[in-house]
Amino acid sequence: MSNITNTAASANTGKVWFITGASRGFGLEIARAALARGDSVVATARRPQAIIDVLGDHERLLAVALDVNSDEQAIAAADAAVARFGRIDVLVNNAGYGLLGAVEEASREEVQNQFATNVFGLLGVTRAVLPHMRRQRSGHIMNMSSVGGYAAYPGWGVYGATKFAVEGLTEALAAELAPLGVHATVVEPGFFRTDFLDASSLVRVGSEIAEYAETVGAMRGHMASANHQQPGDPTKLAAALLTLADSKTPPVRLPLGSDTVARITAKNRSVAEELEAWHAVAVSTDLVSASN
Repeated sequence: MSNITNTAASANTGKVWFITGASRGFGLEIARAALARGDSVVATARRPQAIIDVLGDHERLLAVALDVNSDEQAIAAADAAVARFGRIDVLVNNAGYGLLGAVEEASREEVQNQFATNVFGLLGVTRAVLPHMRRQRSGHIMNMSSVGGYAAYPGWGVYGATKFAVEGLTEALAAELAPLGVHATVVEPGFFRTDFLDASSLVRVGSEIAEYAETVGAMRGHMASANHQQPGDPTKLAAALLTLADSKTPPVRLPLGSDTVARITAKNRSVAEELEAWHAVAVSTDLVSASN
C-alpha cells in the first residue's frame, strides 16, 4: 500500500489542496475545479461519502471525515493527506455556517457554537496543517471570510464577528508565515448563489425581539427573498481561487463580487470621513512631555 501511495505522490506534479466543508457550496466547487485542471484534492466533510457521491471515486481525490470542532480529527486528516499525496500546498478553510439575528437576540449557546465552528474550528485545522507547510517551506492558507467580515450588517453581528476574527487572524498569519515561505489570504465573498441561506447552512436565533423589526426584521425578510437569487457565481469564485493559488505574490485580502467591492469602498470612505471629523480628539490623548 505504501509503495502505491509513494508512486502516486511522486507522479503528481499539480497542487495538493486540503478543503474543509467540501461536500457542497464553495468547498465542492473549489474541489471540482482543482480536480478538473489536474490537481489533487483532500476534500473533508462530516460525511465524506457525500463528496464521493458528487465527484466520484477519483485517484486524485481523497475524501476524509472531518468535524472541524475536533482537533484530533483535523490532525488525522492532515496526516492522511500527506501520507497519500506527500504534501499540502493549499489549505482552504471553508467550513462554517451563518447565524441570523440581532446581537441581543443571540443566546450564549448560539454565540459559542458559532465561534466554535467558524473561528476555533478554523484555528484547529490550521494548526494541524501548518507543521507540514513549515516543513515544506511552502504553502498557502486561504481563509474564507465574507463581505460581512469587513463591514457589519444588522442581523449578522455575531456571524460577522466570527469573520472579523478570521480577518485579524489571517493578517497576523500572513506576517508570521512570510519568512517561512507560506502565504495567508483572507477571501471575502459577497452574496453568491449557494445554499448558504438554506436551513442547512443558516441558523436563525431561537428568540426574536419585536423592537428590532425595522432593522433585523427587515434583514430577515430580505434574506428569505434573496435565497438562490444572489448575484455571485460559485464556479467563478472557484476559478478565482485557482488564480490565487497560482500567484507568486498573493494578496492578504481578496474581495470577490462587485457587491463586496462596493461595500468595501463605501466603508473605507466612511471611515476616512469619520477619522477626519474626529482627528483632533483622536490625537489629543498622547502624553505631552514636561519640556513642551
